[in-house]
Amino acid sequence: MTLGIVVRRVPGVTRWVEYVWKAVAVLPGAGPAHWKELRRVGDAVEYHAATVHLELFRTDTEAYLQGISTKNPAIYVVMRDSDGLDPLDVVMATASPFEAQDYADTGEELVEKVPMPEGLVAWVRDYVEAHHEDQVFVKRRRDKERVDLDQNGIGDSRIRQISDVYRAPTAKQAVH
Repeated sequence: MTLGIVVRRVPGVTRWVEYVWKAVAVLPGAGPAHWKELRRVGDAVEYHAATVHLELFRTDTEAYLQGISTKNPAIYVVMRDSDGLDPLDVVMATASPFEAQDYADTGEELVEKVPMPEGLVAWVRDYVEAHHEDQVFVKRRRDKERVDLDQNGIGDSRIRQISDVYRAPTAKQAVH
């Protein structure tokens, strides 16, 4: 599905930041656009900055389910500083809070949480219902071998040591 990304520009509150940019809405099914001005209210200007594709993957249904189960479902818009004439490059939009967290952790991208329209919530919910499979938790079994029974000084008993202050002098071992 295509999503139009609406970005708002407001004047900065300090002398070091001229403008503050924030993704404020998405337009499901929008046509192509490139920083088209939508409306101007005082000093605030809203732009249809870009149109991106929202892709859903079968392996991420757990993340989508968690995202639409929250009180306020959201689409996450990932943007970064532009090298060209545009103020920002819109990289992508995702319905996965896990993927958004991965982008936010790098610190290179700006990740904005935008309210998800009800029609888009229904579309994601239908996709999750069609493709979600619960993963059964399988506990890993430990090996039966016990390595902690033989105490040969301090440290790992599998590593030979030349000396140990806690080892009795008669328990010296020859090291080759």
